[in-house]
Amino acid sequence: MITVVAGGTGSVKLVRGLARVAGDLTAVANVGDNIWLHGLYVCPDIDTVVYGLGGMLDEKRGWGVQADTFSFIGQLRRAGEKPWFSIGDKDLAMHVVRTAMMKEGRTLSEVTRFFAERYGVDANVIPATDSEVATMISTAAGEMHLQEFWVKNRGRPKVTAVRYAGIEKAEANKAAVDAIRNSDRIIIAPGNPVSSIGPTTAIPGLRAELARARDRVVAVSPIIGDGPVSGPAAKYMKAVGLTSSPAGVAAFYRDFAGSLVISKSDAGKSGDIRRLGMDPYETNITMAGRQDEVRLARYLLKVGTR
Repeated sequence: MITVVAGGTGSVKLVRGLARVAGDLTAVANVGDNIWLHGLYVCPDIDTVVYGLGGMLDEKRGWGVQADTFSFIGQLRRAGEKPWFSIGDKDLAMHVVRTAMMKEGRTLSEVTRFFAERYGVDANVIPATDSEVATMISTAAGEMHLQEFWVKNRGRPKVTAVRYAGIEKAEANKAAVDAIRNSDRIIIAPGNPVSSIGPTTAIPGLRAELARARDRVVAVSPIIGDGPVSGPAAKYMKAVGLTSSPAGVAAFYRDFAGSLVISKSDAGKSGDIRRLGMDPYETNITMAGRQDEVRLARYLLKVGTR
């Protein structure tokens, strides 16, 4: 049994690879970027995992449904609205049905399971919590939701702090806790440490369970050299006092991950990672296609074994 902690567009590639090679896979998905828009509850990271495993993901964009259209957004503009978050017409169905089900009293976990079954997903996709958690970014222009910072403002403002609103009261998803407890290996996918993985690992119940399983937890660095593979990780890491480097990733994960897989080109950073109490492993961590996804997934299942 394998559990992967996933978040962001970078994670879905590895999740897809693991689904090909792991007999029993659970994906614990980030909820920190969930947001209410146009009266609908939108869950980008959960949906990306479901679409990715269901063969529906728009791989060029890295989010949304393939071959989607955006007439809905166009109509909003004609109605005088100023939408800044693109919701495709096919993607819209997910948010409409989810919102209706939750208003009827269904939990986010129940809704996610419903869609996974409808879209033919064999893996178990679990929101990290059914509680509402929002990643909030402090900038010179004020505090704003992660989506406002990254999508509406295109990640331009200087970041001074990051916090997870609601994290103190968030209850860890029991199914996620059980999956971590019973897994042979737990993998931290190469998502943005602060915004895509951090909201999950900051949930007290999940962090404690990961810490207890530390020897079985293997993280993959989303940073090669001093730059992230994609996204604003460098800005976020600087804001929380960490360097944008594999060693910075190790410092963020050291309490609950025993190993960190880094790029071969960062072999010179292995000593820094060891000094933080983690075992470094070096391989090709880029995933340019399906073969790379499977190759890295197989490697991660063998890390530390003899």
